[in-house]
Amino acid sequence: MSSPSMFHPGQQPAAPQQPDAPTRRGTKSALLDPAILGPAVKASFTKLNPATLVRNPVMFLVAAVALLTTVLLARDLATGAQGTGFSFQIVLWLWFTVLFANFAEAVAEGRGKAQADSLRKTRTETVAKRLTGPMVARGAAVTSFQTVGAADLKVGDHVVVDAGDIIPSDGEIVDGIATVDESAITGESAPVIRESGGDRSAVTGGTRVLSDRIIVRITAAQGSTFLDRMIALVEGAERQKTPNEIALNILLVGMSLIFILAVVTIPGFAAYAGGTVSVVVLVALFVTLIPTTIGALLSAIGIAGMDRLVRFNVLAMSGRAVEAAGDVDTLLLDKTGTITLGNRHAAEFIPVSGVTDKELAEAAQLSSLSDETPEGRSIVVLAKEKYGLRGKDMGALNARFVPFAAQTRMSGVDLANENGEGGIQIRKGAVDAVLRHVTALRGSQPVRHPELEAITERIAKAGGTPLAVVRNDRVLGVIYLKDIVKGGIRDRFAELRRMGIRTVMITGDNPLTAAAIAAEAGVDDFLAQATPEDKLALIRKEQAEGRLVAMCGDGTNDAPALAQADVGVAMNTGTQAAREAGNMVDLDSDPTKLIEIVGIGKQLLMTRGALTTFSIANDVAKYFAIIPAMFAGLYPALNALNIMHLATPQSAILSAIIFNALVIIALIPLALKGVRYRALPAASLLSRNMLVYGLGGIIIPFIGIKAIDMVVTAVGLA
Repeated sequence: MSSPSMFHPGQQPAAPQQPDAPTRRGTKSALLDPAILGPAVKASFTKLNPATLVRNPVMFLVAAVALLTTVLLARDLATGAQGTGFSFQIVLWLWFTVLFANFAEAVAEGRGKAQADSLRKTRTETVAKRLTGPMVARGAAVTSFQTVGAADLKVGDHVVVDAGDIIPSDGEIVDGIATVDESAITGESAPVIRESGGDRSAVTGGTRVLSDRIIVRITAAQGSTFLDRMIALVEGAERQKTPNEIALNILLVGMSLIFILAVVTIPGFAAYAGGTVSVVVLVALFVTLIPTTIGALLSAIGIAGMDRLVRFNVLAMSGRAVEAAGDVDTLLLDKTGTITLGNRHAAEFIPVSGVTDKELAEAAQLSSLSDETPEGRSIVVLAKEKYGLRGKDMGALNARFVPFAAQTRMSGVDLANENGEGGIQIRKGAVDAVLRHVTALRGSQPVRHPELEAITERIAKAGGTPLAVVRNDRVLGVIYLKDIVKGGIRDRFAELRRMGIRTVMITGDNPLTAAAIAAEAGVDDFLAQATPEDKLALIRKEQAEGRLVAMCGDGTNDAPALAQADVGVAMNTGTQAAREAGNMVDLDSDPTKLIEIVGIGKQLLMTRGALTTFSIANDVAKYFAIIPAMFAGLYPALNALNIMHLATPQSAILSAIIFNALVIIALIPLALKGVRYRALPAASLLSRNMLVYGLGGIIIPFIGIKAIDMVVTAVGLA
């Protein structure tokens, strides 16, 4: 076998229209769903616990100053001081700011908890039939088992699961084959086949066997099953802050500390000018200066990002994996089942000189009638569609079918005469195997057929697989088997290229075949004749060059590469080793979904960046509302900055603090849904977001604060 090779087709297909960001299932708006709204309102108050608030430093500071002003208000009320009505409104809206931030997080968590409740219903008091004594031999009848609760099972136990039974815990099938209903986990109603051995042996606790009997070896302890982890993750119980979140929190805390220092110096300046500034006004200024908007929504954005993946039937083991998906530079995809349909199809009959197309097609069809593989069936279908050849009465032909064998690499049929003697031998198979068969029939030196060799080479260069057909010792021609590239996959790779992501196809094919398929599919590179060690080496090479790598896999041989990749997506139908190695699990086992996962990750990063831009721009606009109003009495020249012409200093301060709270509620739907992602270069996305959310963050507060000022003035609140 030759060493793995890389290919660079260098083809740039025309850019297709960009579809909307992927969505799996339409859902009711979380803010309008009573099942989520009620608990979220309650959680907004329970999250006032300082131990909970301290995880959000910005909102913890807002709660602290709200508590301070509440104490001062109580003192003023007790002493009969002036201006308590204005102070009361400021205090009220400060607490609303904290509650609205808690509400945003609670709504995001509520969507996950609703899903967790649905999942929890599948985890009932299941009864398991645990085998006793030594493990039964493959195919042997089960004669001895004891009934125990699923909670009593331990890793390594073997259980028998019959049709109609619920699989009690995660495990691997060690004997048998069955259809399994996994709708409780994946949401898909179509049953799937699970069998011992291979890459489809893993089963999940809470799913139901629909037919046959299987023996399952338990691989997960109670409390750490796949369903347990899924419930914990969608509830956010194990969600940890990602590096980007931590960095942004540090920035927000730093900005808040700067504004604390700025605010505490104001009384000195006011005293120098012969005036005073109340603590309530200073607190209002501080809260409007610090980035409360993004501070309030930051947690909700992260939770909603993981929630979008779950709704897309992908379980992320951490928020870090979701973010990494958004930063992916290189995408590794298996050819079979991802880029191609998975089975080769007969595309053409190519006869040699002296043989008609129909003669070759008829021989190919006869040799494939007993071939139940997808390739064999496609040969029969092509002969029928192209030449109108129908099935024959094989009994009248005294046919004896020769099944495919790995030793001969051929299949075919023998047609005897009426006496059962002599007759015709038709064989179909690998070109070299068929030529050896002809040599054996002739009893001569190895047979060469230059025309057959030329056809074979042409097919191989085109990325196909040639199968030779002979009748007795006469070569008839070649069947051209072709890997069918999935429709639209080229456009999807073009979309990834616009996103700045390099695609690499992984295949075990020879370099010629791999090159042809890579060119047809439009991938950037390929790795041919790939072994597990080759995959791992390629990932490490990409990472050493500073790139983030994503890949998908389902077999035990994929586990090292899945663990090494920055984003490893394991198929739910795959082995336990693959699922444990990856940091995401695709419940639908659809390898092409890796493309959507990248889009969801980028959407998360874009949403956080866009709302951070809006929040900072929003704060800048509020400065023009509150600062001139506060100091116009001390420094009349500041009236020139009152460009919104707010009615009074009190109405300006109150309007700014009200807007500061209401904008959090207004942005919750955007934080949960995410900013619409477009496959554009990073520089274009940055320019667009700066324009839309930066400029919008400056303009909207001017309009909103002015409108609130008119209302509070009209009703006499300030």
